[in-house]
Formats: sequence, structure tokens, C-alpha cells
Amino acid sequence: MASLSDSSKQSLLPNFLYSSPASSALDRILNANNPAFGGSRFTTLESPAASSSPSIKSKTFMIPAPNEPGKRIEMYSPQFYAACTFGGILSCGLTHMTVTPLDLVKCNMQIDPAKYRSISSGFGVLLKEQGFRGFFRGWVPTLLGYSAQGACKFGFYEFFKKYYSDLAGPEYFAKYKTLIYLAGSASAEVIADVALCPFEAVKVRVQTQPGFARGMSDGFPKFIKSEGAAGLYKGIVPLWGRQIPYTMMKFASFETIVEMIYKYGIPTPKDQCSKSLQLGVSFAGGYVAGVFCAIVSHPADNLVSFLNNAKGATVGDAVKKLGLWGLFTRGLPLRIVMIGTLTGAQWGIYDAFKVFVGLPTTGGVAPAASTQPAKA
Repeated sequence: MASLSDSSKQSLLPNFLYSSPASSALDRILNANNPAFGGSRFTTLESPAASSSPSIKSKTFMIPAPNEPGKRIEMYSPQFYAACTFGGILSCGLTHMTVTPLDLVKCNMQIDPAKYRSISSGFGVLLKEQGFRGFFRGWVPTLLGYSAQGACKFGFYEFFKKYYSDLAGPEYFAKYKTLIYLAGSASAEVIADVALCPFEAVKVRVQTQPGFARGMSDGFPKFIKSEGAAGLYKGIVPLWGRQIPYTMMKFASFETIVEMIYKYGIPTPKDQCSKSLQLGVSFAGGYVAGVFCAIVSHPADNLVSFLNNAKGATVGDAVKKLGLWGLFTRGLPLRIVMIGTLTGAQWGIYDAFKVFVGLPTTGGVAPAASTQPAKA
């Protein structure tokens, strides 16, 4: 039974995530020329075992893959970043698609507050006018767009966090790790939003203009015909304005909250906690971080919805129509519920996938001061 379970679990995992003799040779070449993929000059938050064992002299920390004794994922190798990218696809794509009904009501409350006056009445209006199927209008661009965004968001965050940490060195990382989290997440989100923006433009148009299109397949060509290809990126600046502060808060606050939970709330060291408890901490930290995310990014979210709905609209038009108070508060309670749940679920799914492939969960362990052996 054990061998059957092991083989079935292995079949679910892409083979490229694990090192082979050929990929190990490639890794050595990459590690020799790119310090971002290679050895770390200090142990980061993802390396609890390395930080706790002074006898480890190697430049990188190897983590066994589940039930595959001959293979393993090397931290900060191409396989590691591929695993984080795939985890980001699962965490963002699936969660955003699941909350499509909430997102649909939120967007319509932002665009037409006279008609969609509250959360409950908004659901009632949609059910009356479009039926139950109307709650999931726009789910395809949501799934595709946020899968692409999640891949870049999590994959590049892990890359930039390692890269900036190596640039800073262990002493400055210990002092300014929050700044490194902020810089790494902001850098990743700039790239992620370029992938998301075309899908977000079509999604908002499909969700807020009944009759425009049924979904992605007919909405995408209609949008290009109406706005031109450049119109797909009309909302890129306000999208950056929404998503970059959101992602900076999402990652920096999550890392800080999880570290505080393990430091003050759980008497047992993280590496001695069960995986289920670690994943519970990931969800709780993600939910609290999500509440902060919703608040800091909400004005830009209103701008994105307004600009993508109204042809030729400007930021000034949005501010004039919504007002400053409306810009900060319209649809905010629903977005707090949605983003809190969403962010908690994303961190839970992301870390669950990391655990599944044999990687540690994110955050919660203080880095070692240095991996260099002390001089006699």
C-alpha cells in the first residue's frame, strides 16, 4: 500500500521540479554565473535547518523531495523557482475564480452605486436580471489573468527576495529585512501586472456591461475592435497603483505576522511544529495581511473599475464622479471580506504546495547571521 501511495503521489508532480544528473550539471553552470540562483552567503527564512546547524558548510541547502529518495529540490535552483511559480498559479488562479460572484458585485457597486446600493441588494439585482449563471460571468478571464499574475507574483518574489538579500548581505538583511520584502514584492508585481492587465480589462468590461460579451472568447476580440490593442493596457498605471501597494503589504505583512506568531504565539519552534499547524499559521497570517491589503489598495481598485468600464474616461473623471470619500470607501467592506479570505487561502494553497513537493513553508524563522565557519 505504501509503494502504491508513493507512486501515485509522484505521478502528480511534474518531473522538471526535481533534479536529475543533467539538470544538476545545468544548475552548477547557472550557480557559477548567477549568484541569485546559486549559493547563499547567509541562511534566509526558507532555510531553518541550515540556520540551526553550524556544521553545514555547503553554499546551498538541499531539501529532499517527498518519497523520492534519489531526487531533491535545491533551494534557489531553477527547480525551486519553477515550483514556486506553479504554486503561485494554483494559489491565485483558483482563489480568484472562486470569488468571482463577490468580485462581480463589487465591480458593479463601484460602477453603478445607484443600482447596486449594497452587497445584499447587489446579489439580488444580479440574480433577478441574469439568473444564477450571471454570478460567474467573466470567470475565464479571471482564471487566466490571475493564474498568469500568480505565476509572476510568487515566482519573481522568491527570486527578488533572494537577489536583494544577497546584495544586502546577512548583517543588513537582519536589520532591514522588511525593506527587502517590500522591494522584492514590488519588483515582482510590476512584472505580474503586465501579464494580468489585458485579462483584467476584458473581465471588467464583461462583468459591468451586460450584453457586451459572454466571456473571454468573444470579449477579447470585441474589446480590441472597440479600444484597439493599446486599450488592453489603458488601465496599467492604476493597476500598478492598486496591485503594487497591495502586494507589498501582502508579502511584507505576511512575513512579519508569521514571524510574530511563531515568536510570541507558539511555544514550539517552527521546525518542530506539525505541517498542519504550519499551514494553519500561513492561512491566519495571510488573512490578517489581506485586510491590510484591501485598505491600502482600494482607491486604485475603484479607479481600475471605472477606467475599464467607461470608454475614454480619465482619472480626473473618476475622482469627479466618485469623490475622494467614495474613492476610498465605495465597496470597501465587501472587498475586505473578499481580499482577506482570498489572501489567506492563497498563502494556504501556496505553502501547501511547497510542503507537498518537499519545501518549507514561507516565513517564521530568523535567519542565521552567517553561514561562514568562525575563524580560530
